[in-house]
Amino acid sequence: MTPAPNKKLNIGLWIAQVLLAVAFLGSGSMKLLTPIADLATKMSWVQGHEWLPRFIGLSEVLGAIGLILPALTRIQPKLTGIAGAALALVMVLAVGTHVMEGDAAHAVPALVLGAIAAFIAWGRLSAAPIAPRGS
Repeated sequence: MTPAPNKKLNIGLWIAQVLLAVAFLGSGSMKLLTPIADLATKMSWVQGHEWLPRFIGLSEVLGAIGLILPALTRIQPKLTGIAGAALALVMVLAVGTHVMEGDAAHAVPALVLGAIAAFIAWGRLSAAPIAPRGS
């Protein structure tokens, strides 16, 4: 029998999940809904890659949903940890893009978001997993 996860860790993970989901829902929605011409004025990497912000936006919105819905419903809750890992990977790529574009200042928020996503992945996949419904 496995011991119950630390209650404080579980609460901390839920807080991180909600905050990160809000951040990615906002960021992803902006990339999905803002006209490409407007995005290109704010993000230099959009030029010549019009499909890329839409793809990233969709990935971020789906990741945000994945941080909350599986854990909340306890249907395939392991997907919450997988969403955290996937979003951490997206943020590693974002940090790399910002650094290559000479925009290291914007790499810092991506690094912080990536660290929070990695914390969620670690927490929900190993330290404090949520039991599936019916177990």
